[in-house]
Amino acid sequence: MKAYLAATFASWIALALPVGAQPKASAGDYPNKAIRLVVPSAPGGGTDIIARLIGRGLSEAWGQTVVVDNRGGAGGIAGVTIVARQSAPDGYTMVLGSVGHLTFAPSIERNLAYDPQKDLSPITLAAVQPFVMAVSNSLPARSVRELIALAKSKPDSISYGSGGSGTASHLSVELLMIDGGFRMLHVPYKGSNPAIIAVIAGEIQVAFAGLQTALPHARAGKLRALAVTGAKRAKIAPELPTIAEAGVPGYAFDVWYGLAFPGGTPRDILRKTHSDVVKVLQAPEVSARFAAVGVEPVTNTPEAFAGMIRQEIAKWTKVARAAKLRVD
Repeated sequence: MKAYLAATFASWIALALPVGAQPKASAGDYPNKAIRLVVPSAPGGGTDIIARLIGRGLSEAWGQTVVVDNRGGAGGIAGVTIVARQSAPDGYTMVLGSVGHLTFAPSIERNLAYDPQKDLSPITLAAVQPFVMAVSNSLPARSVRELIALAKSKPDSISYGSGGSGTASHLSVELLMIDGGFRMLHVPYKGSNPAIIAVIAGEIQVAFAGLQTALPHARAGKLRALAVTGAKRAKIAPELPTIAEAGVPGYAFDVWYGLAFPGGTPRDILRKTHSDVVKVLQAPEVSARFAAVGVEPVTNTPEAFAGMIRQEIAKWTKVARAAKLRVD
């Protein structure tokens, strides 16, 4: 009877409090229900694979279901907006965003529905993956230096394909052209796969694409892989130099993925989730699954991830301006 009266009294007190004074979510018993992990892309892609591996590990660690919710559309902006602007900051909704969603979009979109620096609480970087610089077999250049020399001798005569304007496979080439001091002609496609097929067919001469997309064609002799874009060589293709090694010192680009809660999520929930995600990503079986698709698990602190997003937005804003790329 005493327990019943205490519970009833507590519920009366909660109801009597104004909305702003309701008890805040805390990590004391977190999580005690299912968690939604929004993936701003269709099922089956790289982001989806990473999210499902993380979700599975967290489900096992927490004893709660982590539901992967694929929300593609508008280049991933729709999915991020759901978390950033439409979800409660209680730790039960998170997003696995990419460099495109969290830094390209705010650098390019004039009327973006969210501000990743204000509307999201970064948890941790989760994974990185370089691109492969792939070229047509018909192109006489057989190294990065030869390609740049050829492009400098005939500006805009070499065409490169991307997965669309403002995508990673576009802006990473724009960054390379700025760093290398040369120009090529941009031809956007609806995805990296069509761009690589166009390289094989000889419709364009160059494309940057993920390891999984480009390497099988290169190893089958259908195109040539000249280098990888990352700061270090890819474990899945150690024979390929980095672009920095091959002729453009200082150049580095990795597609990265990271987790975030809605802005204002309590710090103790953020810290607990960060700690548990790091443990999942450090598990040998997860590292092995990532390595098989050319992805490397990488983590940092919430503060470091927030700083990284801030710095990357500044960097890509400059690249977008140089490329005269802004979307209303």
